[in-house]
Amino acid sequence: MVNLTYSNHQADQYYMARALRLAERGLWTTHPNPRVGCVIVREGEIVGEGWHEVAGEPHAEIHALRKAKDKAAGATCYVTLEPCCYHGRTPPCTDALVKAGITRVVIAVMDPNPLVSGKGVEQLLKAGMIVDTSVLGSEAEQLNLGFFTRMRYGRPYVRCKMGMSLDGRTAMASGESRWITSKEARSDVQALRARSSAIMTGAGTVLADDPLLTVREEELPTHLPKPATTLKQPLRVVVDAHLSIPLNARLLSQPGQTVIFTASHTETITELLKKTGAHVIYMPNRDGQIDLRTMCDKLAKDYEVNELFMETGATLAGAMLRVGLIDELVIYLAPILMGNKARPLFYLPDLQMLSQKIPLEIVDIRAIGTDWKITVHPKMTPAMLG
Repeated sequence: MVNLTYSNHQADQYYMARALRLAERGLWTTHPNPRVGCVIVREGEIVGEGWHEVAGEPHAEIHALRKAKDKAAGATCYVTLEPCCYHGRTPPCTDALVKAGITRVVIAVMDPNPLVSGKGVEQLLKAGMIVDTSVLGSEAEQLNLGFFTRMRYGRPYVRCKMGMSLDGRTAMASGESRWITSKEARSDVQALRARSSAIMTGAGTVLADDPLLTVREEELPTHLPKPATTLKQPLRVVVDAHLSIPLNARLLSQPGQTVIFTASHTETITELLKKTGAHVIYMPNRDGQIDLRTMCDKLAKDYEVNELFMETGATLAGAMLRVGLIDELVIYLAPILMGNKARPLFYLPDLQMLSQKIPLEIVDIRAIGTDWKITVHPKMTPAMLG
C-alpha cells in the first residue's frame, strides 16, 4: 500500500490549474491516451511545461523536462495524471523524472490503468521524492472521463447528441431534419466529434441522411485552440441489425476506419462491405437484435474507444438509454415548433406510467447561437440496468 500525502496549498493549485489548461490542448489528439499536462517549477519560476500532444509521441512530462533542461534538478513537477512507469509506446516517465533530479511531484489524480495505478507513485517514493496527490483531481478526471470509464468499467463513456425543437421533436415525419439547430450549434458538435474516439449512428440515419461521420476542421469553433497536428478522424461505428447500409454510403469511402455491428449473418453482403474496408462484426443477442452492451465492451477492448459519440435517431438512442449505456445527453434546443406528427427524441414504448419515468440530472445549460445547449446525465433505475 502506497502512503500518500494530500496538498491543498494555494501555489500547488495555481500550478496544477496551469497544467490542466495545458492538458486541454490535447483534447482532440491524444486518444486512446489520456489528456495530460505538466508544469515544472523551481524556486517559484516555471522552468518547463508541456502536454501530451499525440498518442505514441512523448508524454507531457517529457516535453516539460526537455524545456526545463538542467533547471529540472531540485524542482517540483506538477502533472495532471500519475506518471507512467512501464515501457509502452514510449519509455516510463517515472525514470525520466528521477534521472532529471526532480525532488517533488504533485499529482492531480491517480492513473486508473492497472499497469500504472499506484505503481508510478511507488517508484517515485522509492527514489526519495516527495509525492503529493489530489490537487484538482476531480477536474483532471473530468477531462478524461472516457479514459477513466474504459479503464474502470471496460466500456467507453457514451455521449449522445440530439437536436430538437421546443416541442421535443428531432425530425419531420418524412425524416427531414436539416437544419433544426443553428450554425453555431453545429460548430459546437464538431468539437464534440473531435474529442471522441468514435462516432456512432444507426442504419436508419445512414439511409435517411447519408452522413460522413467525420470531423470537419474548418467548422470547429474559432475560440478553441487549434491542434498542433492534423486531426485523426474518429472511428465510424454503424449499428445495422439487418445489414441494410448501401455499398455506396459516403461514410464507407472516408479516411479512417468504419465498423459495422450487425445481427444478420448474410455472407454475400458481409463480404461486399468488407471489400470497402469496413469491419463487419456479427453480434446478436438472444432476441435477434444487436447486443449493445457487448458491442460497447468490444469497442473499448479491441478499438480502445474512450469516448463514444452518438448521432442517431430515436430508435437506437432509446435502445441505448433503456439498457443504461448513455452516460451523457447533449441536447441542442432550437426555438422552433415542428408539430405532433414529427419524430420524438427517444423511442421508449415501454414507458406507460409516470412511475416508469427516466429521471435526468441537468448539469449545464448555456446559449449556443440562437439555441440552448442542455447537458444532462441520465439517472438509471435498477430495472433499466437489469
